Amino acid sequence: MATSSKAKKKTVRLASGRKRARQDVKLNAANTALRSKFRTVVKNVQKAVVAGDKAKATELFAVAQSVIDSVADKGIFHKNKAARHKSRLSAKVKALSAATASA
Repeated sequence: MATSSKAKKKTVRLASGRKRARQDVKLNAANTALRSKFRTVVKNVQKAVVAGDKAKATELFAVAQSVIDSVADKGIFHKNKAARHKSRLSAKVKALSAATASA
């Protein structure tokens, strides 16, 4: 773009549009917080798996499952994406359990 990097904000004229804009700010903040929570719980499980802490990984995975399902239910992520993340985390935790059991 030849213009400045910041796009100009258009002011909405209709009352319904102004209300929608106010709601969008709140929804965006809520969605951002949930997306951040999702990433945090996934990282926590992965860190526990890398550390080799089976008990902590299993406990954190249970928490992560509920957060992932919650995010999918609210439509922030598609349910298939949520299922994929849960599946991959579950596989890592089970692999850790198998590695601990055989060692």
